[in-house]
Amino acid sequence: MSKPSSWRELLGQVISNPAERGRIAAEIDVRPITLTRWTSGISVPRLQNLQQLLQALPYQQRGTFLQLLEEDGIHLQESPLNGASQEFPTEISSAFFNEIHETRANTPDALRFWTIRRQVLQHAIKQFDISLTGIFISIVECMVPMNDGIVRSLRERINVGTSPWPEEVAYRALFLGVETLAGYVVSYGRHAEIQDLREKGSFLPFYQAEYEISSAACPIQYGGRIAGSILVSSTQPGYFLSPSRVALVRSYANLLALAFEPEQFYPQEAIQLSLLPPPSVQQPYFQKFRQRVSEVMQEAARAHHLMTAVQAEEIVWREVEEVLLSLV
Repeated sequence: MSKPSSWRELLGQVISNPAERGRIAAEIDVRPITLTRWTSGISVPRLQNLQQLLQALPYQQRGTFLQLLEEDGIHLQESPLNGASQEFPTEISSAFFNEIHETRANTPDALRFWTIRRQVLQHAIKQFDISLTGIFISIVECMVPMNDGIVRSLRERINVGTSPWPEEVAYRALFLGVETLAGYVVSYGRHAEIQDLREKGSFLPFYQAEYEISSAACPIQYGGRIAGSILVSSTQPGYFLSPSRVALVRSYANLLALAFEPEQFYPQEAIQLSLLPPPSVQQPYFQKFRQRVSEVMQEAARAHHLMTAVQAEEIVWREVEEVLLSLV
C-alpha cells in the first residue's frame, strides 16, 4: 500500500477491503456508499464524523489520519476526541482521592503496595483513554541502592493498557536507565513530554516501544525525594499538548506516592542512573528468573535461613541488574 497524500486517499485505501468498509460504516452508523463519497469528495463529512472515523480506523492508520487531517486544515485536538474539551477529565475526583486514602488506611501492609497501584492504574486508564485510541501506563520504581548508596537503575513493575496494548493490569520485567524518558524525569525531578517519538530531533532521551507515538512521564515524589515515575504512552502524536492531560499525569503521580513507604524514596543526589541495554538484550536474562528464585530459596533453606519468595526475588533482581549494568 503506497503512502497516502490525503486523508481521503488513506480512507480509500482502508475501505478498499469490503469487510473493512462494512465494519467502519456500521461502527459510525453510515451507509458504505457514504464512505466512498467521502473518499471521492462528492460529500464532506462533518467534524463529528471525522472523530468517529478516527476511532473506527485500524490503530496503525490513526496517527497518519490525524496528520493528514491537519495538513488539510482540520484540527481534531479541539474536539472531545483529542483535545482539551469539556468531556476530557481535567482533574481527579475527590471521591477517588478518598477511596485511595481509605485503601491506605485499611489495607494490610503486605497488600497495600499492590492494591493502591492497581486502583490508581485502573482509574487512570479510563481517564486517559476516553477516545479509545490506545493508552499504555507504566509504574517505574527505583532499584534499591547499591552498597555505595547510589540508585543505578529503575525497574518497570506494573502496567495497564488499552488496545493495541494488553488490556489487563500486568507485570513486565524491564530495567530502565538514563537513556529513557522515565529515567530523565527521575534524574531531574521534573515531568517531561515527547509529542512524537518518530521525530529524532528531541533532546530528551527515550526508546520507542511498539505502538508508542507520544509519551509523558512524571516523578513520584515525597518530601523532595523520589521513588520512581509514572509513564503514560499514546498511539497518537501530540497527545500531551493539552496542559490538562499533563496536569492529570502529575496528579496520578502524587496519588501513587501513597503506595510507597517513606524508605522507598531517595534523595536526588543518591540517584545516578546508568545506561541499560535495550529490551531485546535484557529479555534473555529474565527467562530463567523463576528458576533462579527457587534456587535462592533452596540455598537459604539448606543454610537454615528463613527466606520469603519476595526476599528471594529481590536478590535475583539485584543479580540481573548487576549483569545488565556490566554489559554497558
